[in-house]
Amino acid sequence: MIAADRKHAVDRMVELISQSRRAVAFTGAGISTECGIPDFRSPGGLWTKTFPIPLGEFLASREMRNEAWRRKFAMEPAFRAARPGRGHRALARLIQRGKLSAIITQNIDNLHQESGVPQEKLIELHGNGSYATCLDCAARYELDWVRERFEAAGGVAPDCPKCQGPVKAATISFGQAMPEEAMRRAEAETRAADLFLSIGSSLVVWPAAGFPAMAKQNGARLVVLNREPTDFDGMADLVSRDDIGDVLEPFLA
Repeated sequence: MIAADRKHAVDRMVELISQSRRAVAFTGAGISTECGIPDFRSPGGLWTKTFPIPLGEFLASREMRNEAWRRKFAMEPAFRAARPGRGHRALARLIQRGKLSAIITQNIDNLHQESGVPQEKLIELHGNGSYATCLDCAARYELDWVRERFEAAGGVAPDCPKCQGPVKAATISFGQAMPEEAMRRAEAETRAADLFLSIGSSLVVWPAAGFPAMAKQNGARLVVLNREPTDFDGMADLVSRDDIGDVLEPFLA
């Protein structure tokens, strides 16, 4: 059911959350756009300008690794300047009140953590762009460490000093396996939920996009908050295309 207006959406959200005993939120790029981070697929989104480099190309070519890090550092000022928006802070408040059991996120911007969501309540399906890892030995490196070496070498991506493996932002690229533990936790939370809130996701990236349907099939109520229509709107108990921050702001109280 598509909400007639924002008030209807907020009132229905309040009702659904008050009735829920175990709600789960599922967030995509749309929750972060008010923070200054563009989404991926919409007009003007990141992928309309530069499509990401697949893992196979990253591994096969030093030039592609250099280009991946050049792009990463070009976008980094916007990510570093971003602060949690109303949606992030509202979900953090619902976690604190015990109304949300977990947040499953496709986002890589670290804003849920910055809003106060404990790491154990957050499931990152697509990794985290605020640090880097070695793809061979899994050693962690901070972005400042990578940038220092990248710039000192004239734009050449550094290798891991421990094993000489390729160092990559700790995100999931096209062609890279989804994190098994995160997917397992996300499925368990989805199956246990009686209310599933899909917020700011286009719901077209699989397998993550399957979680709303899984929740609905297991008897949960489904809410879709997204400015564009999704393929799951027809099965949702509530659909709102209003501004995400406006709809979630009442839950900051």
